[in-house]
Amino acid sequence: MKYMLLVCGDDTADATGMAPVEPWVEEHGVVRGVRLHGHRLRLPAEAVTVRVRDGEVLRTDGPFAETKEYVAGFDVVECDSIDEAVRVAAGHPVATIGALEVRAFWDAEDAEDQIRRIDAELTAAARERDVDRMAACYAPDAEVFHPMGGLERSGVDAFRKAQEWWFATVSGPVHREALDLRVRVDESVAFSHALVRVRATLTTGEPLDSTVRVTTGYRAAGDRWRIVHQHLSVPFDAGIEEARS
Repeated sequence: MKYMLLVCGDDTADATGMAPVEPWVEEHGVVRGVRLHGHRLRLPAEAVTVRVRDGEVLRTDGPFAETKEYVAGFDVVECDSIDEAVRVAAGHPVATIGALEVRAFWDAEDAEDQIRRIDAELTAAARERDVDRMAACYAPDAEVFHPMGGLERSGVDAFRKAQEWWFATVSGPVHREALDLRVRVDESVAFSHALVRVRATLTTGEPLDSTVRVTTGYRAAGDRWRIVHQHLSVPFDAGIEEARS
């Protein structure tokens, strides 16, 4: 489960003896992989507070409330329980002079499940040779490196044309299978890596059975994930395996 750690500073506290934050970030972000991301915030004196009353936008320079404690930054962590999140927060150096407020995110549909459904949709669309159904999985500004020709296709319309051309080289259904699909999600951005096996019959009557490497980048827009970047390449060992033996 994801938790937001609101890092609260204190104007009256003496921070001269506080340990540096970087080792905490290294331990929980790089070594343990619990910290997903975070950032410092500028001082409250530089804040702008916005209210809307009777349709009028009211802007006030300064923080929402004048207090000695203020939110100095945030960290998003992924933990198995609130107890684990509290232990992570307790190790933050600012906890020794200020405070960390630990708040859970609202439960939502798992982003990884949504992305795996996109891959399943691509498989179903390929079987039906439905270009429009495939294109619906991509953002309008998607950048796709197609294996045929090795050229970058900018925009979903270019992708659609490349896919139509490829479908014209085969007859019958296209069998697509994602092997070892690995997904990594971080808030509104995600990546997946997989080997994708494609089987079909060429228009010449010859069988096609090929495996390509696919690296895909996704972006969440509203409540929907779409593909914004995709790189497909055909494995090529240049005789390396023979040289090793």
